[in-house]
Amino acid sequence: MRILAIDTSAVCASVAVTENGRVRAQSSTNAGLTHSRTLLPMIDALLKNSETPLSSIDCFACSVGPGSFTGVRIGIAAIKGLCDGTGKQALAVSTLEGLAWNLLGQNVVACAVMDARCEQVYTALFDVCGERVTRLTEDAALKIADLGEQLGVYPDKPVVFVGDGAEKCAAALGYPAAAPLVRFQSAASVALCAEASFDEAKLLDAQQLLPVYLRLPQAERELRAKNARR
Repeated sequence: MRILAIDTSAVCASVAVTENGRVRAQSSTNAGLTHSRTLLPMIDALLKNSETPLSSIDCFACSVGPGSFTGVRIGIAAIKGLCDGTGKQALAVSTLEGLAWNLLGQNVVACAVMDARCEQVYTALFDVCGERVTRLTEDAALKIADLGEQLGVYPDKPVVFVGDGAEKCAAALGYPAAAPLVRFQSAASVALCAEASFDEAKLLDAQQLLPVYLRLPQAERELRAKNARR
């Protein structure tokens, strides 16, 4: 099975093609450029450089959030276009679960953390045991202090923070952050996660692929707060 996956949920944007559990090609940028400028050229270059015809892709995979509201929408829009153009379907992957797959091969509790601002993180916990990743908690937006209380129930296995909130959480809570090379979002991890949990019943048509935000956009939160003060 060949999967083309993308992740645009944060500053880092990445594209990958996997084939039967092997990374065939991958590309990423963490330069802070607008994903709407970089994503489609990255996909085109990746397919050309790896001599992978778009027609040979069996399905697509996309991180659908949580994450940057704009970034997630850009990634989903690109996958929708690819689905419509090829007649193929897509798999939706939690950004946080994709991050946990960065630590494949280790024996740790992966605490995926993305900076949600306001002293909050988007987070979820996963048990990583060799080549297996098992979800322990659902995706949530938590105060960093509350996350510390949650981590205290896993004393028998090392906890490692992974994601763009890793350094902030490591400084606040004392658990280590993943090495920089495996700390940030990876489309290859998104593809491997999608393949490992593949189920035809989970395949989505373009119109069924939707973002997962966990909380309202800032503008809507501010509007509701303003209205509540009236």
